[in-house]
Amino acid sequence: MLELARLSWPIAISMLSFGVMTLVDTLFVGRLGPSALAGVGLAGTATFALLCFPMGLLRGVKVLVSQSVGADRRSELGAHLGAGLALAIALGIATLVLGQGLAQLLPHLAASTAAGENARTYLAIRVLGAPFVLAFVALREFRYGDGDTRSPMVAALVGNAANIALNWLMVIQLGWGVRGSAWATVIGHGVELGVVIAAQSRDGFPISITRARHALALWRIGVPTGLQFLLEMGSFALLTTIVSLLGEVQMAAHQIALQVIHFSFLPTIALGEAGSVLAGQAVGANEDGLVKRIAHVGLVGAALYTGACTLIFTLLGVPIIACFTDDVALATTALGLLRVAAFFQIADGAVVVARGVLRGAGDVRVPAMLGICTAWLCTPPLAWFLGRELGLGAFGGWIGLCTEILVLAVLCWIRVESGAWKPLAVESRARLEREAKDAPSSEPALAA
Repeated sequence: MLELARLSWPIAISMLSFGVMTLVDTLFVGRLGPSALAGVGLAGTATFALLCFPMGLLRGVKVLVSQSVGADRRSELGAHLGAGLALAIALGIATLVLGQGLAQLLPHLAASTAAGENARTYLAIRVLGAPFVLAFVALREFRYGDGDTRSPMVAALVGNAANIALNWLMVIQLGWGVRGSAWATVIGHGVELGVVIAAQSRDGFPISITRARHALALWRIGVPTGLQFLLEMGSFALLTTIVSLLGEVQMAAHQIALQVIHFSFLPTIALGEAGSVLAGQAVGANEDGLVKRIAHVGLVGAALYTGACTLIFTLLGVPIIACFTDDVALATTALGLLRVAAFFQIADGAVVVARGVLRGAGDVRVPAMLGICTAWLCTPPLAWFLGRELGLGAFGGWIGLCTEILVLAVLCWIRVESGAWKPLAVESRARLEREAKDAPSSEPALAA
């Protein structure tokens, strides 16, 4: 439990980085009026959608590195880092190009011409930082896999401080508006990357020749997670669309409840990521018996934390919602959603821990498929039927979300307890053996 806690609390802070930068931008441009706020909100969502797949894929770096550390094959770490950075840069450039194209389409999706122009401006600039973001993720995941979670945390804190200072300078003092806010965030991502590069340089930058097998290993273990992130976000976007059709009050309540659970749930996600690191190290060390133990300890930690959140949401839901609105109808609706969230928090924690541990063991495809299937078969259909057809509004949509999480929790823990991941753990060790035996000259080099 202590090792999980040691690894997880810095992860929770560093994972705030991307979301907090967008939140800070939203707060600063909110002074510019509704069209600026709407434009940044739309473009911020588009930015996250573009980065979902590559950010999920690069989580594979952590798995490969942690397994190599557990197997005491540190000579392979540099090649895994090289593969991660090569893919990060390539995917960053691709995201940049796609983002420029998407920016030209956003004016057609916005509620007004002014909001559309603001969205176009913000996205066109913000995606220039995509290579910075993804290179940071690659280095962050490398550090996580090697057991260092504090350096990425420091980098995230410094990057966010720079973003706040630059937003104040460019938006408030220089009057650059939405354009200034976007540039502040791009520079903030650059600062964040610079700090983690400096930390890695102090420890030695172990980039070595990256072979085709290293890139292929990362691709194989990262793609299922990347697709899972992308398609689950698609399902959630459809839920949001359905809720938006139910009226402004329903949509506003949906957004308030989301903001509350998003930040409250980050420590649980961090526990899952820490469990992934420890499970990967256990598999690499041929200690498969530890994997279930790590999962059980993580589950206890997640249950204690999410149980506390459930209690807080139940007892203090009214004052929490009052921080966002004083509209009685909106507050009542949002409170109902928060109570649904209080109910599924513990199950969601169980899902996050199970998937993290399974990913660390090398079991990525089946958990990803389970997540995608439950996301699409439960949430959107139930949201439409309960929310629209039965007239339950956003509450019906959140019942659908709750159903998805409960079903997924059961399926993921069946997989953990059944040991269905063990053949994948054996396969991971076989890959490590091949990496140790293969002659460097037998493969084409991808990067130095």
